[in-house]
Amino acid sequence: MNDRIKRLRRQSLDAVPFISLERAELLTEFYKSGAVENLSVPVARAMAFKYLLENKELCVNENELIVGERGPLPKATPTYPEICTHTLEDFDILNRREKVSFKVDERARKTQAGKIIPFWSGKSIRDKIFENVAPEWIDAYKAGVFTEFQEQRAPGHTVLDDKIYRKGFLDFKADIEKSLNTLKPKDPESGNKMEELKAMSIAADALILYANRYAEKLKELADRVSDSNRKAELLEMSKICSRVPADTPETFWEALQYYWFVHLGVITELNTWDSFNPGRLDQHLLPFYKKDIESGILTEERARELLQSFWVKFNNQPAPPKVGVTAQESNTYTDFCLINVGGLTENGDDGANEMTYLI
Repeated sequence: MNDRIKRLRRQSLDAVPFISLERAELLTEFYKSGAVENLSVPVARAMAFKYLLENKELCVNENELIVGERGPLPKATPTYPEICTHTLEDFDILNRREKVSFKVDERARKTQAGKIIPFWSGKSIRDKIFENVAPEWIDAYKAGVFTEFQEQRAPGHTVLDDKIYRKGFLDFKADIEKSLNTLKPKDPESGNKMEELKAMSIAADALILYANRYAEKLKELADRVSDSNRKAELLEMSKICSRVPADTPETFWEALQYYWFVHLGVITELNTWDSFNPGRLDQHLLPFYKKDIESGILTEERARELLQSFWVKFNNQPAPPKVGVTAQESNTYTDFCLINVGGLTENGDDGANEMTYLI
């Protein structure tokens, strides 16, 4: 572990988890604007996602090599009021918990009380569930007989395959356009399919836009730094963000940043806890690693540094805290992002490779 990674690791370990209402405020602002009027649910959600990525604050930590945080700072933890909405009592519990606490400042309390709760009351998924279950079930929940009633999370146990390493989001948009053009008017589901495909295209645009914002930000930072090595890194990072996820990644560094943008997009749009996983990362990254090593643009030591920077990013994203009785009884910072290594290839051969051991 070199000095850069030691500093990034220490920054991550020392960062205090806190509740950030940036996402909740932006989402509430978007839905209050009337922008979703007459839109289908998939398109409305895609437009909301795009609004988040257009407006969320960009974070570039000192000397890091992979960019992007779910909140405005490391350990800034968003809330998802459309799933369920924290009460002020929940915030008090989270703030004073002896273990796995989340700091809540006065501004967050006032914003929650004045903007978030009034708008989402009766609209969240949890509220709609509670409207349609028998009273005895609600009583049992409040008594702690069972928990996990849409507690700030959506179904999301997902393991990614290697598709994102073979195609850029512009390629995905082209595939979506082909699917739209082949819809059959006589198909009774064609309307629903069209709305879903339109939403997918908007979501792809949103992530490309987000990466381009980072490309501009990194270029601006490069113009302001005096250290020539860091300037070169920032310019390279800017170039990477202007390429991925729009286009297919070509280098090891691009592949890592591409995945991270996808990961951030998913956990920003909804909280997939637990868990959204990179999957068989050693097999996905191996072609990029071998190509870069052979061409001389990457060394094993540099690959290790990039991977370690990548691990730090995962640790910067605590699992968003729960609500109600579950907030009192269930505590974890872990977002359960799991990486598979080794195993077998699709042909049944030993899947362990150079990247397996490097990881």
